[in-house]
Amino acid sequence: MNEPTRCFHDVQEMDLDEVLSTCRDVVEERDYEAVERWREAGGKVVGHFQVYFPQELAHAAGLLPVKICGATVEATDAEARFGSYLCSILKTSLQLGLEERLVLDMFVSHPICDAARNLAAVWGRNFNYPSQILYLPQNPNSASSATYLRGEYKRLLGELSKISGKSVTEEDLRASIVLFNRSRALVRDLYRIKRETPWKIAAEDAYSLVALGGMTPVEEHIEVLEKVLPLLKNREIKREDRLRVVFEGGFCEQPPLDLLRLLGRAAYIVDDDLLIGLRWFTSEIPETGDPLQNIADAYLDRSSYSPVQHDDNKPKEAMLLQRVHDADAEAVVLTAAKMCEPGLEEQVAYVLALEEKKIPYFLSEFEENMTHFGSLELQIETFSENLLFD
Repeated sequence: MNEPTRCFHDVQEMDLDEVLSTCRDVVEERDYEAVERWREAGGKVVGHFQVYFPQELAHAAGLLPVKICGATVEATDAEARFGSYLCSILKTSLQLGLEERLVLDMFVSHPICDAARNLAAVWGRNFNYPSQILYLPQNPNSASSATYLRGEYKRLLGELSKISGKSVTEEDLRASIVLFNRSRALVRDLYRIKRETPWKIAAEDAYSLVALGGMTPVEEHIEVLEKVLPLLKNREIKREDRLRVVFEGGFCEQPPLDLLRLLGRAAYIVDDDLLIGLRWFTSEIPETGDPLQNIADAYLDRSSYSPVQHDDNKPKEAMLLQRVHDADAEAVVLTAAKMCEPGLEEQVAYVLALEEKKIPYFLSEFEENMTHFGSLELQIETFSENLLFD
């Protein structure tokens, strides 16, 4: 990895607060400086839309995979290319490209909803580089789903190889799987800290540590997490009397860090579905055998739940309840991005499941480019205090 691509010039010499502050800065700045440094060093970039993308394929081809999560920008130009009734993330993501804050060599979207399916075509009309749709299985319970998905991954890998000019071998793919397995294992360790000792890591810092993996080389992400996690475990911070909550509804469009900050002041977020695509796999992908088949099988069988995947083997309501149970949570903050059809529809099922189990919940909506939180902060504080002192 070339030195100019790094966000952390010498992470081993930094203390915990310095690393966390740098992570927040990298995630909050909207000019993608880390990506630009990669390009200046001669690297090429593939941008991928939410929710899940097989990063191993891009990495094996020598490309930097970048998760496009939208931004707190005015989508003035992008508004002219989308209907007003569509979610914010589509528009702000496109705006980043139109303003050349994010320069790509290829863009990939997915059929997670009607809007995202059409995003690839809109993107393709506005930029002079390939725009692809990765067709993830709509029926993951079909006996042919894994075979089909392997074929899609092989097709996509061919397109990525055209961009990079590199012929990808199975050994390249296995090496990438090893690295991303390590990165995800460290993220799972981070989430254990969130569940068991949430007072040791602020909500926005935990989010930033995960988000870093969507915009920097995986090698650097691993180095940062390996530095931070032991320091977090040994961190001496007084536990406060706060409500333990699960945050559900950040599977695609992401809430602004300020929203997570205010929620983190009122409660401990002990689990969530934020950036779930970077945490999609619940266990390691096998590192031997057919790598494309292993990645395809893992997407279907070693993965989390999401409103954008309809899998009879992964009942979302039951898995949310399990998440609440495993995190020893006392309540759920149940939210969704405005205009997000899958998220808002799923809220109904989640509410029924939570009410049946008599689990308290706070229901809300958000947009990634929200800047005013006064009313919402008061509502969350009231909800938390009512449960704590009931």
